[in-house]
Amino acid sequence: MDIENIRLYVDDRPEQGVFRVHRDAFSDPKIFELEMKYIFERNWNFITLESEIANAHDFVGSRIGRTPIIVSRDAKGNIGAFINACRHKGATVCRVSAGNAKYHVCPYHGWAYDSGGKNVDIKDRKSGSYAPAFDAENHDLLPVAKVAGYRGMIFASLSPDVPPLEAWLGGMRTMLDISIDMGERGLEFVPGRITYTFAANWKLQLDNALDAYHLTSTHTSFMDVVARRRKGGGHQEARQYDWGTRGEAVGGMYSFSNGHSCTWADQPERSKRPIWPMIGQIRERVGDVRAEWMLRLRQLGVFPNMQINDAAGVILRVIRPLAVDLTEMHSYCLAFKGESAEVRARRLRQFEDFFNPGGMATPDDTVTYADAQRGFSARGFDWVDGYARGASALARGDDLSRELGLKPRASAQGVWNMFNEVGLHEPYREWARLMEAGLAGKKAFT
Repeated sequence: MDIENIRLYVDDRPEQGVFRVHRDAFSDPKIFELEMKYIFERNWNFITLESEIANAHDFVGSRIGRTPIIVSRDAKGNIGAFINACRHKGATVCRVSAGNAKYHVCPYHGWAYDSGGKNVDIKDRKSGSYAPAFDAENHDLLPVAKVAGYRGMIFASLSPDVPPLEAWLGGMRTMLDISIDMGERGLEFVPGRITYTFAANWKLQLDNALDAYHLTSTHTSFMDVVARRRKGGGHQEARQYDWGTRGEAVGGMYSFSNGHSCTWADQPERSKRPIWPMIGQIRERVGDVRAEWMLRLRQLGVFPNMQINDAAGVILRVIRPLAVDLTEMHSYCLAFKGESAEVRARRLRQFEDFFNPGGMATPDDTVTYADAQRGFSARGFDWVDGYARGASALARGDDLSRELGLKPRASAQGVWNMFNEVGLHEPYREWARLMEAGLAGKKAFT
């Protein structure tokens, strides 16, 4: 394949019902380098929740593509983001993932910066015999081009040309609102963070989060355990759903501009949802339509690096690509501020049971990703065809989306075990668009 014709890596022929992705998109190191530049570093990236930097001098360390950054709240309460690289020799000034510090001191030569990124000390400056030009220069940490928040979620971009955050999120805002509004006071991270890696391309995680098709084959052990528990053969604290009873439940997907997409499904076992004990109060607060959506299972993909899964507990995952065949994941359990100890405990048990890397589902997924990555090296295997389920059900919205005031670019609705894959079309169209614009020297957004 010719990288200069990057759009050819996505075989997108909607009039013929064809959508495929070339295997080189998952395995070519040159494409990976372009992704870092054009998909991540010229786009909005989710960084953290505002609740993680609630106090003056709180900070979180993260990355946008290859670039290490610090997001910090300064002494006046303002949130800023800076390149995590000392202006002297480039060493990272912050080595930890989160904390509280009035000052960040470079471990190499001792230059110091305050929580607003300002250079407050150059070690031994008076004896340094610096030229006047040096004294006239700005030695503060370099600011990240854009930082913005949406309902307690902080995003950042290295590019000044990204659209306003709310416009970029578009229709996905409504789906995010449904998750956030389940708690009257909003969401917070349960203390603790899980970090793990898998030996495969980051887009396999992009795909898998919106893919229910694999559940009954990849996670058979988990489903067997759930079945035994229902017969009294195991503990009941996690209160997992009986996935085997859900084949005829209604499910579907919505896709939005800028590569965002979500899938959803009705939940027959509503009493196992952590919000069930409060559903009466929730209906009074948000109305029947949104309360019904809160009882459904939802998987949200905010392109390119954020995923929220509200099925077995609420999990937020952040994708951090490290190499073409190596990905780091940051996984958090989300909860509602002020919820009862009983509800919090149920949420944690469901999270640990299914999503924890030591649980019964995530190891299945990561091993399968590695299997797929090895398969991409097979000669004669050019195209990945796993984007076809649901193609004949594609539409531009449905009654449920209209109730919410949504205008998705695409939708598909049917029985849950249709296991639609068409929710991944818009993310890959956006992937191709951003890559093509970058290679052509054009702005990513106009």
